Amino acid sequence: MNQEIYEELLFARTLITDTKEFLDTKDKILKENLMKRKTDIAYLTDLFTKFNMVNLQLQGDSLNLIKTKSILSEFLARVKLMKQNIGRGEFSQFPNLSQTSCQEDDVSTHVQHLDALYSDFESRFEDILTMVIPPWIINPYGDIEETNVIIQEELTELSTNEELKVQFKNGYQQFWLQYNIPVTYPELWNIGRKFFNFLSIVIPSEKGVQRCYQSPNEKNRLDIISRGDLRLTLTKLTPNVDNLLLKHQVHLSH
Repeated sequence: MNQEIYEELLFARTLITDTKEFLDTKDKILKENLMKRKTDIAYLTDLFTKFNMVNLQLQGDSLNLIKTKSILSEFLARVKLMKQNIGRGEFSQFPNLSQTSCQEDDVSTHVQHLDALYSDFESRFEDILTMVIPPWIINPYGDIEETNVIIQEELTELSTNEELKVQFKNGYQQFWLQYNIPVTYPELWNIGRKFFNFLSIVIPSEKGVQRCYQSPNEKNRLDIISRGDLRLTLTKLTPNVDNLLLKHQVHLSH
């Protein structure tokens, strides 16, 4: 999932194309060795394209365990499908590979690699992939079977709360993260809160760089030290404006 590796693979693929004719007259042995790797580079270029797509999906402050499981499950399903397709000579999911002369040995190697990749992801993310998500977290207003009496009682109360129901249109995450949910429905919140841990892989320094690039002009980009909004971008704390105003009240002279 490294952008630099992906760019290097693209460069290598371009280099092979550009030097093919040159090596015809200079070094045929080197050309043959280079051409042997062409299929591998094309395959990895396509694969890292898919890695980068997953990497982008796993970014952002709104990411939680539920979304993470969905993204990883979808990727594994695609890997399984890629393995099946490439094994029968179907390369539509690999546009760069489809333009090469992929031999039977190459196909076998790629199939084995995809199989190993699937097993590695399945093992590495086993805790997330096997995580059981109660259906009522996604939709607390659906027909739900629940054996826990206390959970049943709170779900019944919640499902008849018309004021909360209006808020559900903004999505299940914003619904459960309302300030009054933990107080009004403590048992539901005690189960559901662990699924809303934020897992953003964008570190603060990257956020700072992104914020600078969003500046309206070059002058503001350079003047980052004096910009208070940059600090607000890097923190998850919400300022208590009312409290700040109370501490800085203007006292009129008598």
